[in-house]
Amino acid sequence: MLSPSSSNGDNGDNGDNDDILVNEIEVLFPDIIENKIKTTEFLTATRGIVRILEKFGKVFAPVKYDIQGNIDRLATKYATNKERNATLQDMILNEKTTETNLIATDALIWLTRGLHMILLFFEKIVQDVETGIPTEDLVAFLKQSYKEALEPYHGWMARQLFDLLSRMVPTRSQLLRALVDKQLDDNTTIINHMEIYLTRLRTNVSIIQSFYKIHDL
Repeated sequence: MLSPSSSNGDNGDNGDNDDILVNEIEVLFPDIIENKIKTTEFLTATRGIVRILEKFGKVFAPVKYDIQGNIDRLATKYATNKERNATLQDMILNEKTTETNLIATDALIWLTRGLHMILLFFEKIVQDVETGIPTEDLVAFLKQSYKEALEPYHGWMARQLFDLLSRMVPTRSQLLRALVDKQLDDNTTIINHMEIYLTRLRTNVSIIQSFYKIHDL
């Protein structure tokens, strides 16, 4: 488990979060500058995702380990030349033109697929609240999100494993409680923070997906 850095808590991007969620939705995903994403800020935010998933039990363990592994690969690549790899886009294009073993390229696309599934899952929870009678059973939400984001790239064994694990997904109330350090009678605050967080996450995922398509990666 990665320990939260004290410097992360002071990140200026945390202005949208209050003390309730400071340890979980700790760092927002970075703003996009000229269609590029700063590598260090992106990796910091994805480490925050790992900490979130650790709160949800075994169902998210495979996704968590996959995300962590791909974060480590990208961090290793970034460290080889921090100036040239300052943005994700520069790092991937540099690798494409100079190397045959595209470790970072592969790591980023798999990381993005995992983030996409998490994004879809949490968006469904937020959208469900707007119905006025939100469901407690999140199994269908998780299966739908997996089917769209990860299932097309998984083999039979991985699909069967996920189907089994998805039945252990926490209830809506359990999941929301896991995001906070104290009990809340009203989940509106949590949902509002999730919406802010997911807006940034969606922008990052969409930019990376478009980048891979444009450059035929």
